[in-house]
Amino acid sequence: MFKGFRDFILRGNVMDLAVAVIIGAAFTSIVTALTTNIINPLLGAIIGKPNFDYLVAHAHGGEIKYGTFFTAIINFLLIASVVYFFMVLPTQYLMKKFNPPPPAEPSTKTCPQCLSEIPLAASRCKFCGQPVTA
Repeated sequence: MFKGFRDFILRGNVMDLAVAVIIGAAFTSIVTALTTNIINPLLGAIIGKPNFDYLVAHAHGGEIKYGTFFTAIINFLLIASVVYFFMVLPTQYLMKKFNPPPPAEPSTKTCPQCLSEIPLAASRCKFCGQPVTA
């Protein structure tokens, strides 16, 4: 019973996920500080107010705070764009730079008679009709 639990915990993807959650939690404070202290004030300078919490509709004595919903959508889009442009794109660039894709295996071979490109599985050249060995 404990051996199965140990094997589960020590699998690579479980540890990777745990590290990702911890790093994500730590990164949340950075992204929140960026959106709260830099991007929202810039939006406030452009539109006049840094958020839309002031937008409220009154219906039958109740309040519908749709401005808070708009603010949450904008914050989500800001956080997603920060994560994409400052984490995902640079990581993809570095992965391509340091781990280039392996060269593709050839799908054709050359006919020794006419030097045309033919599929690897072909036993005869489709251009000159000569038998081709593997």
